[in-house]
Amino acid sequence: MRYHARVTDLARRALAVNRAMLALANETFAAAGATFVRNRSLPEIRDANHVTNVAVSGPDEIDRLLDRVEREFAGLPYRRFDLDFTTPPAFDARLLLDGYQRSDTLVLVLEGDFAGRALPHAIRPITDEAGWQARAALNEAGWGEYTERLGRPEEMQAALRSGRDKAPPMRYWLAYLDGEARAYCASWGGIDGIGQVEYLFTHPQSRHRGLATALIHRCVADCREQGAGPVVITASASDTPKEIYAAMSFRPVAVKREYRKDVGG
Repeated sequence: MRYHARVTDLARRALAVNRAMLALANETFAAAGATFVRNRSLPEIRDANHVTNVAVSGPDEIDRLLDRVEREFAGLPYRRFDLDFTTPPAFDARLLLDGYQRSDTLVLVLEGDFAGRALPHAIRPITDEAGWQARAALNEAGWGEYTERLGRPEEMQAALRSGRDKAPPMRYWLAYLDGEARAYCASWGGIDGIGQVEYLFTHPQSRHRGLATALIHRCVADCREQGAGPVVITASASDTPKEIYAAMSFRPVAVKREYRKDVGG
């Protein structure tokens, strides 16, 4: 029982860190039994416009929350909810009944040391406009590879702004090959003694060279230099990075369930 309680506590704290990271640079407020994350200047970015920390379970409570969501996000072409094991099951059921589509994200935590070592790549923090432009160029490569999943090109600019607005307190790092930036990642000291590593990307032509591993090592070190012990990283449950993170000694502690529905705006 004590072990189960410790694992559950870690899962709750890891989920709270992830919620707080997504809320950075956005407006947040509690209403109708949930937490709203909103950024009117970035309507394209679902991470910046969603509802989380849902606590309602009765039919009338659920109706009131959904009505409030329609008012707060009127004009947006989508609705999004981020749920987890703390969410009452009746709310998940209602979203599925209403036609929402679900995708799962694994929340993993590194509590101790890494398994294996990182190659000695050059890694430097983004501290000037040249660094931000290098990150933007890498984003363009990613957008070209994942256009169908990531959206329209104009959404890329909004995504870049959303990420940049989080810095500080989030820190971005570039990894270099032959003097050229070929990968990036971000670190955040987090809350409650837990940090987070996020937004990892390597240029398609520079993969399998150890850049991602080196970045994760540096970002975890940065989190711990800021006072964190455990460090969170997330991965799509349907993609391969989760296996790479697990091999580095990150272990899964929770699942975040993202529900989305297009509504036409």
